[in-house]
Amino acid sequence: MPRTHLAAVIVGVLLVAAAPASAQKNYSPGASDSEVKIGQTQPYSGPASANSSNGQADIAFFKMINDQGGINGRKIDFVSVDDGYAPPRTLEQTRRLVEEENVMFFYRSMGTGPNMAVAKYLNDRKIPQLFIASGASNWNDIADRPYSMGSTVSYQAEAAIFARYALSVKPDAKMAALYQNDDLGKDFLTGLKKFLGDKTSKYLVATASYEISDPTLDSQIVTLQASGADVFFVYGPQKAVSMSVRKVFDIGWHPLMFLPDISSSVGGSLRPAGIEKAIGVITGAFLKDPSDPQWKDDPEVHAWNAFMDRYLPNMDRGEAAPVFSTAWGNVLKQIIASCGDNLTRDCVMNRATHLTNVKVPMLLPGVAINTSPTDYRPIKQLQLERFDGTRYVRFGDVIGVE
Repeated sequence: MPRTHLAAVIVGVLLVAAAPASAQKNYSPGASDSEVKIGQTQPYSGPASANSSNGQADIAFFKMINDQGGINGRKIDFVSVDDGYAPPRTLEQTRRLVEEENVMFFYRSMGTGPNMAVAKYLNDRKIPQLFIASGASNWNDIADRPYSMGSTVSYQAEAAIFARYALSVKPDAKMAALYQNDDLGKDFLTGLKKFLGDKTSKYLVATASYEISDPTLDSQIVTLQASGADVFFVYGPQKAVSMSVRKVFDIGWHPLMFLPDISSSVGGSLRPAGIEKAIGVITGAFLKDPSDPQWKDDPEVHAWNAFMDRYLPNMDRGEAAPVFSTAWGNVLKQIIASCGDNLTRDCVMNRATHLTNVKVPMLLPGVAINTSPTDYRPIKQLQLERFDGTRYVRFGDVIGVE
């Protein structure tokens, strides 16, 4: 069973000053004078293993921090384990991380379904699930899951943004949607139908679902093409996106095609499909693309490239994972630092739910991270971008979401 157990020391320029340390230190399990132990589950094996680059990038980020110093003198003991993107296994691994490893909280664990499988267990114990690698609306259900928080634009909001743009360029659009048959895909479909409202039957002419274990999506895509749709939404992880981009091109279908932000990276999704087959696909972004010439003199991108050179030299620079890791890793540093010696689970959750106009490296201009006790969505802005055969080119304004 793949397992990464990394001790790292965190340091850096903090985004806010640490809260004054109290005379009496206060620690939750997993925290001490010398360390903070953090848990994570990732699909290092199984049908979603292409997304394991997120865990690898997080590990590299903490290794970099380790080489630089520390946050308030404490090391980060980062335990990232394989759940195979299988919810029962996620629960098994999560229980082990809590009951045997004594992690303080969870950070950037992958997937809507896997995280939903452990949300009750963690919330019952008041253990934070911070910046889950998912944009499901579940992570803003504060009454039922007060210790769970996502890390990207909600899937429902993204669906509305995509559909609004599609109708602006194709007023008589015929839309088709291919979605993963789980909370991730269904959340997107719900958002699409909410946006279209009583005109859903007019615009949404076909839908099809798939299981994450499906070896091919060919039959679904051929069926959707036969509907006459000229707009196509595909929602799921990188493997499904790659298969969809390839098949759409190979059968000569030419819809206006939208990909989810979480699975649109050049390295993880488009290159495996064939770069030439992805020309014209549209997605949304809230982070800088290091390959964009616009950022060639940007200090944040220079620092990111230095990080990649040293810690992830073999990872495709088109992967989005290390960009996400850089942004959220810096937010996490702020949270840990601001708790000072009151390093408890409740303090961590309190800081995570009081982020105001936070700017961290690699956010697009005009984008900031904001949370409150009544709104756990940290990202509420997105900019559309289109793949030109080499890179994504942003267009239009940064769009705020409700």
